[in-house]
Amino acid sequence: MFLRNDFMTLRALEPEDLEIMYRWENDSSLWMYGSTMEPYSRYTIKQYIANSDKTIYEKKQLRLMIELKDKSIVGCIDLFDFDAHNSRAGVGVLIDSAFQHQGYATAALELLCRYAFDFLNLHQLYAHIPTINSYSLKLFEKNGFTQCGLMRDWIRNGDRYLDVAIYQKTRL
Repeated sequence: MFLRNDFMTLRALEPEDLEIMYRWENDSSLWMYGSTMEPYSRYTIKQYIANSDKTIYEKKQLRLMIELKDKSIVGCIDLFDFDAHNSRAGVGVLIDSAFQHQGYATAALELLCRYAFDFLNLHQLYAHIPTINSYSLKLFEKNGFTQCGLMRDWIRNGDRYLDVAIYQKTRL
C-alpha cells in the first residue's frame, strides 16, 4: 500500500483529530512556515475536517495524519496547490514537538512521495523552506529534493525578513 510502512500509516482526517489540529493550527510559533495570520476556531477546523472527504482534484490539497501502529498521532503531511494539468503539488510536513528527531518526518515524506508519483502520477513535488529551518532543509535533501532557487526576504518574521529556499523533486 502506498500510504503505509511497517510502523506508520498516512491516513485521512477523522473527527477525533479536531483537538490536535486545533493545537497545531493555533501554535503561533509555526505560523511563519505557512500562511496563517490569525487563530482558527474549533468550528473552522471542524468544518475543514468535515470537508476533507472531497478529492484532491476538487480541493487542490490533501492533508494526511501521520499515525503510528499504536494509534499515536505524531504529525501531519500535506499536498497543496495541487495542479493536475502541470502534474505538480507543494509539500508540507509538521511533526509534533514531542515526536521530532525520531525519523517520522523522513518516513512520512518517503511514503507521500511514493503516493504522489506512483498513484497520483505527478511529475514533480516542491517545497518552500525558510533557510533558518535547517532540519527541514536536511529532511527534504535526504528525501531526494534538490534546491532549485532562493527567494530573498520572502517571508516576514516579526521585524525581519527571511530567505526561503525552493526545493524540487521530479519523478524518475
